[in-house]
Amino acid sequence: MAKSKPKSRTVVEPLAQLDLSAYSRSSPVRSLSLSSVSDSQTLIYVGTQSGFLILLSLNAQNVSFLKGVLVGNSPVESIIVLGDVGAVLVLCDECLFLVDSLLIQPPKKLGFLKGINLIAKRIRSSESESSNLSEINSVNLSNNSSTSTSTSQRLLQKLGSGIRANGVKVKEQEQHRREIQCIDGVQTMVWLNDSIIVGTAKEYSLFSCVTSQSGVIFSLPDVSSLPFLKLLLKERKVLLLVDNVGVVVDVHGQPVGGSLVFRRSPDSIGELLMYVVVVGDGKVELYHKSSGICIQTVTFGGEEVGQCIAANEESGNGKLLVVATPTKVICYQKVPYEEQIKDLLRKKDFKEAISLVEELECEGEMSKEMLSFVHAQVGFLLLFDLHFEEAVNHFLHSETMQPSEVFPFIMRDPNRWSLLVPRNRYWGLHPPPAPLEDVVDNGLMAIQRAIFLRKAGVETAIDDDFLSNPPNRADMLELAIKNIIRYLEISREKELTFLVKEGVDTLLMYLYRALNRVHDMEKLAASENSCIVEELETLLDDSGHLRTLAFLYASKGMSSKALAIWRVLARNYSSGLWKDPAVENDLHDDSTDAISGREIAAMEASKILEESSDEDLILQHLGWVCFSLFLFFFSFSLIIADINPVLAVKVLTSGERPNQLSPDEVIAAIDSKRVEILQSMDPVLSFSYVQLPAVVD
Repeated sequence: MAKSKPKSRTVVEPLAQLDLSAYSRSSPVRSLSLSSVSDSQTLIYVGTQSGFLILLSLNAQNVSFLKGVLVGNSPVESIIVLGDVGAVLVLCDECLFLVDSLLIQPPKKLGFLKGINLIAKRIRSSESESSNLSEINSVNLSNNSSTSTSTSQRLLQKLGSGIRANGVKVKEQEQHRREIQCIDGVQTMVWLNDSIIVGTAKEYSLFSCVTSQSGVIFSLPDVSSLPFLKLLLKERKVLLLVDNVGVVVDVHGQPVGGSLVFRRSPDSIGELLMYVVVVGDGKVELYHKSSGICIQTVTFGGEEVGQCIAANEESGNGKLLVVATPTKVICYQKVPYEEQIKDLLRKKDFKEAISLVEELECEGEMSKEMLSFVHAQVGFLLLFDLHFEEAVNHFLHSETMQPSEVFPFIMRDPNRWSLLVPRNRYWGLHPPPAPLEDVVDNGLMAIQRAIFLRKAGVETAIDDDFLSNPPNRADMLELAIKNIIRYLEISREKELTFLVKEGVDTLLMYLYRALNRVHDMEKLAASENSCIVEELETLLDDSGHLRTLAFLYASKGMSSKALAIWRVLARNYSSGLWKDPAVENDLHDDSTDAISGREIAAMEASKILEESSDEDLILQHLGWVCFSLFLFFFSFSLIIADINPVLAVKVLTSGERPNQLSPDEVIAAIDSKRVEILQSMDPVLSFSYVQLPAVVD
């Protein structure tokens, strides 16, 4: 394929942006959250340092200001959208405020909770993986270890009866909350199923909502950046940041997979399907979750842009990413997978394109039909780039590609199969199909142009191996034919329409003949096949492949034509037309070769006669067949000079033909002067013994 070094993908592209200077009282952005209203509209909530909550609307490629309200006099630390109840929960002034989703009503302060530093929305993997805790969606972690444990400040609530909390028996109808104590300096938090993971300047810890037990996941270095937790919604895992390293853990705090090493310690982290989004220094970087490779870098400002925040949709659709600088909101949209693949293919980065396709298949983001389509598209591009083996490999991975799509590469239009070829250029990334000779010639010309451009200092997308060692035309053409043969041979085993079967077998014979693969030609012709005889008669006759033509006639029930060819081959043994390559390699004596050739012709004709019910045809060819076989056996064993009558009887009394011959009519047809009955014939069944004609034609 082309270059093995992976190229960057265009996963996201800028969609819209808005300067907040006129709406935020010149106060920097402190928090950010998204809520998808529909496929065409997304609400963006922006919290400022001065306690202002701003509502923006993103429609198509436009982001606009809708409304703004003052929540408090302190920074808006967190914004949590409660989509199921149409409300927004805001943390400001160490209190919680409830606001309607469109900011129509003034913020309502929830007075029963105070001294709140962080809030986290509970996310469930599934009902089976989490307990039926109460529907309270916030957790209060106080830095003051002596905080009262009154009911209004207890954080975790369980439903049920007979449960002991702090040694106190719980009544059946009573609801209880538990509070996690003795945690100082909590700066980040995630609530997943029954586990709460928190981060402080010293360590990351995990708490169980069921048992109230806690434990340290791991301690942080003495000198490190601020802790940061990011819930990865798609996998239901949690990313723990240690300086510029992201460690992914499961709900039990156990590391899973490899770590992600970022280029710098980020300001904020987001998620976009298969990617972790890192924001900092005026750049957005997308890292693949599995490989850890930075797939794309987008610059939106200089390094002095200030602290930035990234937010993604909690719905997990993975279509939008919003980044907020202190004064601006920038919206990015995911480039459709189809366009990402096209972009990679235009760059000739086939390996990266297939890698993306395989990832999408594993993630369930691509249908089998689309996967087959992409494999076929990649195959055609590789074919025109002279990578024939890889091209056919991709053809074979495509379940929807039809064998007729390669017919134009074998036979020029118009031909009898032209209407079977789908007029589909796929994404229009490759030229129209053309005979392999033209494909090879055009490919070699492209390589020559690329060599010239490379010498002039111009980068090209041609394979470096081709540039350093330009291929030979004959070798390339042979390689192309061999791989198309491989594709057609495998395609023969599939369920195909009758017309496509005819095209596959007939064109396969063309390709065998092009490489002079005599054994394969004869094997195909002698087997059950769908070859069209009239398309191959002249080709095989003119090229001297009479044995193949005889086998083809016989397989199609054209016994008379097949026998005529075998008769010619038996007569013209000196011309070499009869020679069998397999026998020729083992026998070196000319006389032996000649007898072997005559024997083969006679044996093949004998098979035809044994299956035929045509009395005239049998009697017409019986003489030369048995005489040829007699000569062969006689030359090796003089003591069996009477072998020829047995061969005649075998042909005349064969049980393989559908209708047995009439003994009386056969005897009447044989000239009495040339035939001597050595043994009486069974009057009911068949001959017992017959002597050959005295004169062999």
